[in-house]
Amino acid sequence: MSSYILTGKSYKVLYSPENLNLQVQIGDKTWEWNKKILIKFTNGIIGNFSSAECSSEEFKTGVSTGVKAVYKNFAGSDIIVRTSVSINKTDDTLSFELYTENEAFCETEKIYWPGAFNFDVPEKQGYTILPFMQGVMIPSRWDKNIIQYADGKLSDRDAYMCFYGQVDNGYGYCAIFDTQYDAGYNSEHVICGETLIRPYWRTSMGRINYKRIMKYTFISNGDYNDLCKIYRKYLIETGKFVTLKEKIARNPNVAKLIGTPIVHDMIAIHISPDSQYYDKENPAKNDYYKTFDSRAELLRKLKMNGVDRAYLHYDGWGVKGYDNCHPDAFPVFEAAGGSEGMKMLSDTARELGYIFGIHDQYMDYYYDGENFSLDNATKNADGTYPYMSVWYGGKQSTLCADVARDYVKRNYTTFKELGIVIEGAYFDEFSVVEMQECFDENHRMTREQCAEYRRECFDYLTSQGIIPSSEEVTDTILPSIALCHNAPFAIMNVEGKSEPVGVLLPLFNLVYHECVIVPWVGLDGRLGYAMAGWAFAGNDSPFLWGLLCGGTIYYSAAETPELIEKGKIALQLHEKVALSEMVSHEFIDGNYRRHRAVYADGSTVEINLDTQEFNINLGGE
Repeated sequence: MSSYILTGKSYKVLYSPENLNLQVQIGDKTWEWNKKILIKFTNGIIGNFSSAECSSEEFKTGVSTGVKAVYKNFAGSDIIVRTSVSINKTDDTLSFELYTENEAFCETEKIYWPGAFNFDVPEKQGYTILPFMQGVMIPSRWDKNIIQYADGKLSDRDAYMCFYGQVDNGYGYCAIFDTQYDAGYNSEHVICGETLIRPYWRTSMGRINYKRIMKYTFISNGDYNDLCKIYRKYLIETGKFVTLKEKIARNPNVAKLIGTPIVHDMIAIHISPDSQYYDKENPAKNDYYKTFDSRAELLRKLKMNGVDRAYLHYDGWGVKGYDNCHPDAFPVFEAAGGSEGMKMLSDTARELGYIFGIHDQYMDYYYDGENFSLDNATKNADGTYPYMSVWYGGKQSTLCADVARDYVKRNYTTFKELGIVIEGAYFDEFSVVEMQECFDENHRMTREQCAEYRRECFDYLTSQGIIPSSEEVTDTILPSIALCHNAPFAIMNVEGKSEPVGVLLPLFNLVYHECVIVPWVGLDGRLGYAMAGWAFAGNDSPFLWGLLCGGTIYYSAAETPELIEKGKIALQLHEKVALSEMVSHEFIDGNYRRHRAVYADGSTVEINLDTQEFNINLGGE
């Protein structure tokens, strides 16, 4: 069997492709592969790399040295898997590359490669960090299970960001998905035992036939802060890191969000008999609306109560109300006052110094829309179309993102023609539901193209001076949005009280804080209208999390003067740090319930989740 030694600036790699032995030696630490490296075929057969035929050779270029290995004869399949392991001489990263040949259409489901590093270290000596939503730490020999996220996908709640890492007594690695659109990671955690994290690749348009790349950077004296900053540096160098300052330069209206609360309110609801939410016992509860006049009156009261600035988000303005008929939402809901009423509400908002924004939808594609046609829907590989009837509008498919761009331009041109000034628009699901493929011959679309097309929808808003926002903060969409709906921490169950997934910490903010406005729900632990049903871990106060992360907050449209006053604490902090990097985070005295965040402007925030206490030091004061 062939064995190779690759030498980097700070580490060396011992590699034997045939028996899947790979060791990274850095200082006193050795990172060693777990040998469970597999192909999952769509027929249910599992192919193991250890049972495949393997040939290998060393290679050198002007920038790297490495080993190429070819695997074939997997469980009767003709597929050939070509891999390489190499060290970049310039930045000392360890790269793993893979692509396939002779792969039949839809033959494979996933390839798990490279292998996970064994990670069974003593209690309190190390941890794993994962990009579940805001961020999760799994301490070594953690006494709880995380099996819910066995196969996490990138670009949804399983992974706001495209990296993960592990640290053992200061030695650590940051694993980055350099090709992120058809990827994910598998997590296996034994209660009080080992934690294994392995990347996987899934097919693009039925095959794994383009080069997939993972890049690992190793540290010898650091922690999760360092791993986050490695990823941040990677984003900056690859042009994927877009700050709020850059977004403001493109669209000056974005600056209005800084230190500004978010106010959600509803115009109309109609729940179709086809919807999962339809109330058969109380049919009258399936229809509800408030007039645009009544919403304008609430705004005037909000202003009188001391809310000088606000970003307004109105749901349910369309022909049948919330989550109906999209993308054919016009005409504006007549019983609430129609287009004239909506224009009046927009005009009133601006007179009060508020930003007028709306909820909109270009993914859920409703059968009762005026121009509905499956010709515009995403088509699955087997020729079928997505279908569900969960949301209020009932029967729906999925609008292909390639087609969605034209609908966005059409609808916002219609607003202009009606004289309704839209200053902010929220496109539901675009930044949290995973990227989609479409096999329709008239608008074929890869996941990467889906991300591109979704960003183009937001970029059109930016070109019109409209503030672009979406549901959450996956970094495939983040460069093109300025505001999100929410970006909470990961819990086991989003409905009701729930346990956290591991130890919660603000990994996302350590990377991206000054790139997007994140509002936090709840004052005094109370969930507002906008996030009804969305829970936080145990009795944790989302207000405290919002302070730690330097975000803005939600106010109710009928907020009380007392809570408005309390909210100003968060708004003052946001005004100060919104455009600053979160430089570091730490657990005070090693207590996972006590947090300290430090910002680039010198501001610090400390919170105690058990006592509900907090301390804010604004930089320069």
